[in-house]
Amino acid sequence: MKSAEHAVVGAAVSVPAALVVFPDAGTAVLAGVVLGGVLLSVFVDLDHFVVARGVTGDWHNLARAVRNPRVGLVEQEKVFADIDGGLRRRRLFSHHLVGGVLTLSLVLAGVGRLAVFVAVVLYAHVCCDYLRDLDYA
Repeated sequence: MKSAEHAVVGAAVSVPAALVVFPDAGTAVLAGVVLGGVLLSVFVDLDHFVVARGVTGDWHNLARAVRNPRVGLVEQEKVFADIDGGLRRRRLFSHHLVGGVLTLSLVLAGVGRLAVFVAVVLYAHVCCDYLRDLDYA
């Protein structure tokens, strides 16, 4: 999915999740949590560049996105156009790793409610990626 689509899904999931997980929080805290959820839903995709680096052996995909912001922000399908479909499986696996490590880290840090919120947001992100990939199967 594109970043804008993940932002919309991130907002749609973050609002009810924040209200359920943090029922006693004030408006400012809830707004901050929702904003964090939207940003997490978008920026977790930066792991794609690490995966692409592992597949190709260099950072040319990241360089392409940085050199041409239009490709990185609007024409995102061109960022990894030179990599076969195996990248999809690897990036979904990396999302699971990121989500698991981040959630466990938050639990161990004693912020279990935030861990639940993060897990919900990332679960929605991965589900959307799986659904999008069905179009390419």
